[in-house]
Amino acid sequence: MLVRIRVGWPKMLSTPRPHEVALAFASLLVPSALLAFTLALWNIAADLRWTSQFIVSAGLLSHWQVWFCMAAFLLAFARLLDRYGLGRSGLGHSGIDRSERAAADGEALSRFP
Repeated sequence: MLVRIRVGWPKMLSTPRPHEVALAFASLLVPSALLAFTLALWNIAADLRWTSQFIVSAGLLSHWQVWFCMAAFLLAFARLLDRYGLGRSGLGHSGIDRSERAAADGEALSRFP
């Protein structure tokens, strides 16, 4: 039995496109927003004495309004990045949906045999 081991240079990975990076960040921002909403609800429950004391007892982050606004901002930013990554905004694409683009490409290709 003959075993050959080939050692060579690893293939270079292509650099990610900005739209792919935007989709990756958008997918990470949604759980962060859920965590901020959870902390806002925990702070409200602590103010009503339904639960134990909130983890942050003093300072800016001890108010539930800050956590709620942070969660809303994170969700809005995640949505913006998602729309940019999928090409449904005016931030870098033509705004044409992928299905419309595929239909237009199919019509253009069907004209030529």
